[in-house]
Amino acid sequence: MRVSGEITVMVVDDHPLLREGIAAVLEGEAKIALVAEAANGREAIERFRAFCPDVTLMDLQLPDISGIEAIKSIRLEFPSARFIVLTTYPGDVQVLRALKAGAAGYMLKTSLRTDLVDAIRAVHQGLRRIPPEIAKELAEHVTDDILSEREIEVLRRVAAGTSNKIIADQLNVTEATVKAHMKNILAKLGANDRTHAVTIALRRGFLP
Repeated sequence: MRVSGEITVMVVDDHPLLREGIAAVLEGEAKIALVAEAANGREAIERFRAFCPDVTLMDLQLPDISGIEAIKSIRLEFPSARFIVLTTYPGDVQVLRALKAGAAGYMLKTSLRTDLVDAIRAVHQGLRRIPPEIAKELAEHVTDDILSEREIEVLRRVAAGTSNKIIADQLNVTEATVKAHMKNILAKLGANDRTHAVTIALRRGFLP
């Protein structure tokens, strides 16, 4: 039975220990109740339908569909659903994708013990909640050119140690085209070389 004024919460993460940690943080909080848990994106969609929580804590890296895809699917059915994304990555690209999908909050998992309760209450009230260090990352790259899907695909293969020639064969393009993509990637990321580009792309969230 729901208590009047209570904020109901669902947590979606494939790590049981993290779910247990969140449950422990919320256990002693008045007017906040953890009503559902899910270990993957599809479970999250099913549990949301069953419990309709006020606020959902959603991990980005899930074993089936991504947290962002789960958010999109749920918001198609429940446009007013509120989400706080949980992640270990502060990269600006992932933040933007999550916000565009409909997330109202974004939290690093390292700050859950200190900031989670305030974030839940803020998002429940209709506010956005983005930590200062993530807001700073967004501001630093707000005017940057975004990598295209093809450029991300090329960079993903570079990150796996694949040569330009093999990438060209895999994508059914010429090696000159791959080199042109790499030139654009280096320019957009401000990278010195292929390895530097991969490092920047990982930090900013272009690559998982």
